Amino acid sequence: MAGDVLTSASIIPGSEVVSQTVEAILEIVISANDVLVKKDSFKELAAYLERVVPVLKELNRKNVSDSESLNNAIQILNREIRAARELTLECSKRNKVYLLMNCRTIVKHLEHTVKEISRALSLLPLASLNLSSAISEEIGELCDNMQRAEFKAAIAEEEILEKIESGIQERNVDRSYANNLLVLIAGAVGISTDRSALKKEFEEFKNEIENVRLKKFEAEAIQMDQIIALLERADATSSPREKEIKYFTKRRSLGSQPLEPLQSFYCPITRDVMMDPVETSSGQTFERSAIEKWFSDGNKSCPLTMNSLDTSVLRPNKTLRQSIEEWKDRNTMIAIASIKQKLMSKEEDALHSLEQLLDLCEQRDLHREWVILENYIPTLIQLLGAKNRDVRNHALVILRILAKDSDDAKERIVKVDNAIESIVRSLGRRAAERKLAVALLLELSKSNSVRDIGSVQGCILLLVTMSSSDDGQAARDAQALLENLSFSDQNVIQMAKANYFKYLLQRLSTGPEDVKMVMATTLAEMELTDHNKESLFEAGALGPLLHFVSHGDARMRKVAFRALQNLSSLPKNGLQIVREGAVRPLLDVLFHQSSSSRSLREHVAGTIKNLAVSTVSQGSSQIPVSLLESDEDIFMLFSLINLTGPDVQKSIIQTFQALCQSPSATNIKSKLKQCSAVQVLVQLCEHDNVDVRAHAVKLFSCLAEGGDEATILEHVGQKCIETLLGIIKSSDDEEEIASAMGIISNLPETSEITQWLLDAGALPVIFSYIHNGKRKDPHKNQLIENAVGVLCRFAAPNNLEWQKSAAGTGIIPLLVELLEFGTTLTKKRAAISLCRFSESSLGLSRSVPKHKGLWCFSAQPETVCPVHGGICSTESSFCLLEADAVRPLVRILGEPDPGVCEASLDALLTLIEACRRRLYMH
Repeated sequence: MAGDVLTSASIIPGSEVVSQTVEAILEIVISANDVLVKKDSFKELAAYLERVVPVLKELNRKNVSDSESLNNAIQILNREIRAARELTLECSKRNKVYLLMNCRTIVKHLEHTVKEISRALSLLPLASLNLSSAISEEIGELCDNMQRAEFKAAIAEEEILEKIESGIQERNVDRSYANNLLVLIAGAVGISTDRSALKKEFEEFKNEIENVRLKKFEAEAIQMDQIIALLERADATSSPREKEIKYFTKRRSLGSQPLEPLQSFYCPITRDVMMDPVETSSGQTFERSAIEKWFSDGNKSCPLTMNSLDTSVLRPNKTLRQSIEEWKDRNTMIAIASIKQKLMSKEEDALHSLEQLLDLCEQRDLHREWVILENYIPTLIQLLGAKNRDVRNHALVILRILAKDSDDAKERIVKVDNAIESIVRSLGRRAAERKLAVALLLELSKSNSVRDIGSVQGCILLLVTMSSSDDGQAARDAQALLENLSFSDQNVIQMAKANYFKYLLQRLSTGPEDVKMVMATTLAEMELTDHNKESLFEAGALGPLLHFVSHGDARMRKVAFRALQNLSSLPKNGLQIVREGAVRPLLDVLFHQSSSSRSLREHVAGTIKNLAVSTVSQGSSQIPVSLLESDEDIFMLFSLINLTGPDVQKSIIQTFQALCQSPSATNIKSKLKQCSAVQVLVQLCEHDNVDVRAHAVKLFSCLAEGGDEATILEHVGQKCIETLLGIIKSSDDEEEIASAMGIISNLPETSEITQWLLDAGALPVIFSYIHNGKRKDPHKNQLIENAVGVLCRFAAPNNLEWQKSAAGTGIIPLLVELLEFGTTLTKKRAAISLCRFSESSLGLSRSVPKHKGLWCFSAQPETVCPVHGGICSTESSFCLLEADAVRPLVRILGEPDPGVCEASLDALLTLIEACRRRLYMH
């Protein structure tokens, strides 16, 4: 490292020299924090010097008289400290790479300075200076410590310097060697490995060498030139244009035909061109491995002259080795240039040429650089569209080799029209080609300048698919590529849409606020499968969303509520949300309407509805989860039905509809009764919004089942009956129709209500639904069950006119049919209706007329019913025998449901009772 001439201090008075020395020490202590290399070593020096300061101040305070030994010591001390100050300042300002290259010299200077300072302190005439014993002891201990101090280059620094020395000695010109070396240097001096940063640092390093040369330090300049020559192989140290100029300048000097090797290139033993020629003590040159084997076989003489040899002497023939390498390089350049035109010929020739090119690329980094400079990349990209799979695969392999450790190659690939699209297309082909394509894309993604891979249509979807491939390496490459592409929020969103949520969840948890907003919005708007929703919750999506709900601003809260609504539609997730205590903030948004927007309330109400639905399907092994913990919450939530818009109304009604089927159903129904829910729902059955009306009808049906008769009678009048029948006739919602029919079937069996139904034309409607019902549809089954339930009231034996009206529709044969094919409840209700009809049969059975006149002219006698003793029919006397109901009734006696059996038995007993009464009357 270049030194600086120091001014002698001998002409300055001793006390002033001491003061200057103290000032210089303080400068070193301060500057030691700013050095660019060997910080620890400079801090150690500063620590020693800080211990010297009290000694110097004591000398000044004592105002000791000058003596030769004292002056000598002070001059040495001043000189070394000034030199240390200059070194410290130099290491704070000069190029980092230059300082690293000189780190051995730096630590050598530091160690020399410390030992010289120790020597100077030891020269102090302590006995004559009358210093305190404490100062004298400090000086002695300090001298010992400084004499034992050792300063060395760090292991990483030594590794770098050894690699540089090895590369120079071995003339290593591989680009990967230089690139790896440059990465090590960047790490050692603390600079970015970004190409522009490395380029800037390297240019500054070159300028330092020019300064050294100007100062006439030629030996150091020559050493640094060798280092530059080695590092110039790296991509980041010279521009592609500079490399291109050098390459074509050299290639233009070559002919177009390869040259035969000179005779001197051949090893006399192997007869092959040598790779590592060495010279023996006889002056003959051989391939190293061949002559070493010759000696190991016991030979002591020269294979050519047969003269005795010193087998320990083998000198590398560097001149010959360089000539051989230059000959090989020349021929390789010519070969690379000639292969290109053959690639676009017929498939067999193209494949053979690709194999040759691949072999050359695998041999040396330098060959790869020449292939790049010969502009092979556009041709190789074009070959990705070839029909032959092997041609495409070879092209992918070569492109990856070229792109590895070369930002220039990566940029050249991306600049070719549709290059990335062509590579992505290979992701959708057979497994081997997919594997090669993803490996190439992964290599390209390592460059900051190649940032738009994820924007190619279908790319991320294909990568996500590959990330779970059976091929472990392909899956790992796809995952690594997805990670590299996750720098872009848009790519992350595309991954999420392909069901790969890892990076979306990372950003949702740890990203900046605006990014969190984007990710939460994505979750809110995506169409998710149940599996996706479950996976997102298992991966931790709930925590951040709940945090946003409680602590986010208005926009973030709204998005978080929307996302929760989307995810809560899976019951498993809904239960987790309830368990995590999210219901309270949701209810607060609804209850404090003045502070929340309409759309926010709609999303919150929708989420609460989802949570209510989730409580319906709780497993028996789980601790029951209750959505609404207090009566106040129940009352307040239901009261909002009359205070909000239709979307919120619908969600609140659906919430209570679900809760009426949950484990807390009994309590919910009781509380709804207390807040006059029936009255509200009766009004909502006339709502203009068909969705609100439909859900109001469904909730009303839940409450009417087993409901309080007095409450029903209080609020259900003729108008309500007509409204419900109007819904049954006109609605397109089968569940709403079934619910409306269910309300009617559960109305108290008063004559007034039955007459209202009859007047409103209920019977034909009931008949049509029973007649047209499809038994496989659950809503149809429910509709038929409820329709038969309504019919029961018209079959009551205390009103013969109602019975006749019902039977007149032809309903009895349908009831018999339902005994065979209906649900359990339908069979029970059908049997009850038949029983009621049958109770009137005896009184309706027509007497057998007496015969008059001659038998031969009389009409054919009518069949007499064996049970009722008269003329019976299904419609006129509701006879079960005429309706063929006996066998079906007997069959359902075997049903497992006791209610069905009891209803069937009651119906059959009407026949027995009719027989008994007829016999009694006669």
